[in-house]
Amino acid sequence: MAKPKRRYVCQSCGGVSSRWQGQCADCGEWNTLVEDAPQTVFSSKYDLSSGGRPIQFTPLDAPGELPKRRASGYAEFDRALGGGLVPGSAILMGGDPGIGKSTLLLQASAHIANSGGSVVYVSGEEAAGQVRLRAERLGLSKSPILLASATSVRDILTTLGMMDAPALLVIDSIQTMHSDSIEGAPGTVSQVRGCAFELIRYAKENDVTLVLVGHVTKDGSIAGPRVLEHMVDVVMSFEGERSHQYRILRSLKNRFGPVDEIGVFAMEGAGLTEVGNPSMLFLSGRDQEMPGSAVFAAMEGTRPVLVEIQALIVRLQSGATPRRAVVGWDSGRMAMLLAVLEARCGLNFSSAEVYLNVAGGYRLADPAADLAVAAALVSALGDRPLPKNAVWFGEVSLAGEIRPVSHSSIRQRESAKLGFGRAIGPAGGAKAESAKDIDFTGLAMLPNLVDRILGDA
Repeated sequence: MAKPKRRYVCQSCGGVSSRWQGQCADCGEWNTLVEDAPQTVFSSKYDLSSGGRPIQFTPLDAPGELPKRRASGYAEFDRALGGGLVPGSAILMGGDPGIGKSTLLLQASAHIANSGGSVVYVSGEEAAGQVRLRAERLGLSKSPILLASATSVRDILTTLGMMDAPALLVIDSIQTMHSDSIEGAPGTVSQVRGCAFELIRYAKENDVTLVLVGHVTKDGSIAGPRVLEHMVDVVMSFEGERSHQYRILRSLKNRFGPVDEIGVFAMEGAGLTEVGNPSMLFLSGRDQEMPGSAVFAAMEGTRPVLVEIQALIVRLQSGATPRRAVVGWDSGRMAMLLAVLEARCGLNFSSAEVYLNVAGGYRLADPAADLAVAAALVSALGDRPLPKNAVWFGEVSLAGEIRPVSHSSIRQRESAKLGFGRAIGPAGGAKAESAKDIDFTGLAMLPNLVDRILGDA
């Protein structure tokens, strides 16, 4: 808003001056100029209390059919979305370059198109021929998907307005789109925000499921303005290490379903395939008992997943500064756990290098992993293998207490289903009634864990 200009009015003749002066230039009187209050130019020019068109309100309990979700053809994709694609929703999918975002969306688009739904796939990074070449490699060349290579949002919306609204609209990627009504190069904050707003408005008005592919920054967060994540209904992250064939689709925000649900895929020669039992995937290769290996029963949304946590302790003889390396877990959390083990249990890690790894390229965020990590660290320190048929879960406090965690019964049921016979967790947790083949052991304090592992060492 422009700064209001000052003006001075003569009390004798009413003359106006832009600055104060002793004598009025119009009537010649002295000391009659008085500053006038600034005019409220903004309120008079931008008053929004009138001039608009009335909007129509709908009661929350109004009778009518709710939008029906559309299946993508991949149960893991639908699980992460909360049950399927919602008409009129906007989905933002981010992930590292080459992780498989375009492959997953092309496969889902082909299934929807083959089942009778109209799909428009707009690529701003590849030509239409390049997309067709990838579709042929995936065996999807016969799918009736409408392809286009364009970056102008005006051209895209004009073309869509001349045809029936599709069931699914894929924009790959939002950072390549630009609007001629906004100054700046594609990918700038103003361009990304403006282009996303126009595309989302079209999707809401025409009940089109919109999927925006987003670039990520060096630290893994979605590039562009943070407001972009507020504008969309669902934010998804496609994660995984390039050296591993497994990919995890994680829901970070979902207005139509639970958050932190995951879908697990495997990258193969013919594209992405679903992994129905991720626990078997992350536990493959555990043939014998090894020191420093513990199985953790994690929860991802409503799904239990069993993963292997590996720890390695290397004693230093030269007195060099020990190194701490963590892959797949929070390094600050491990530093806190090491401090609790030293302060409450009398173990010494100060002269040793500590390495921690979550097998299979999996990334843990569940606080219940504390007990499994502690068990792996103690096992590696004492060179004592843990029982092969045992799973561990529980949160460790700074006082060394093992606190209860949520979904204890679900973790035990999943463990029993995969053949595990023992579960070690918080003392407050109860054995699951449906897990008849598993023996639950409750621990109250972290020293109890150390005594159990190193008691007969």
